[in-house]
Amino acid sequence: MKEKVLVFDTSILCVWLGVPGKETCGPKGDRWDKERVEQRITSEPKHTIFVLPLATILETGNHIAQAPRDRFAKANALGKLIAAAADGKSPWAAFILQSELWGTEALQSLATTWPKLANEHLSIGDATIEKVANYYEKMGYPVEILTGDQQLKSREPAPTAPVPRRRQR
Repeated sequence: MKEKVLVFDTSILCVWLGVPGKETCGPKGDRWDKERVEQRITSEPKHTIFVLPLATILETGNHIAQAPRDRFAKANALGKLIAAAADGKSPWAAFILQSELWGTEALQSLATTWPKLANEHLSIGDATIEKVANYYEKMGYPVEILTGDQQLKSREPAPTAPVPRRRQR
C-alpha cells in the first residue's frame, strides 16, 4: 500500500498558523485548536504526504491579509509552507503534482460542475480541494482531508478496500 496523503483545508491551516480570528474550527463537540492540530500532524506516520491545494493557499492568504494583527509573521509562516510544498520538501508534496488539475480541460469541467455544487452550499475552494483529494485517490493513495468543515469532510474519498489475496500453499 502507498503512503497516506493528508490534504490540508483552509480551516485547519488557519488554526495551525494561528491566524487571528481563525484560532479554532469545527462544530461543537469536534473543535480543532492549535494543540489538537499540532498533535494530529506530529502523530502522522513519517511517510505521510502533506498536500497544500492551491485553494487552501489562496484562502489562507486572504484570511491572513484581512487579519487584525500579525499579518507579516503569519504571511511569512505561510510562505515557508508554500516554498516547502513547491520544492517537495518532505513531508510536503511538490505542487507540480497537482498541475494537471488547472489545465483547460479541468477548468472547463469545474465551470460546468461547480454551479450545482454552489447550489448545495459547497464553495469553489472546497470543490477544488475535493478534486485534489480525488486526484491522489485515483493514483492509489489512501487520502484524508484534514478539515474542521463537516461538509467537506463528507466529500472525502472513501477508503478503497484492499484486494484479497489467495493463500499460498
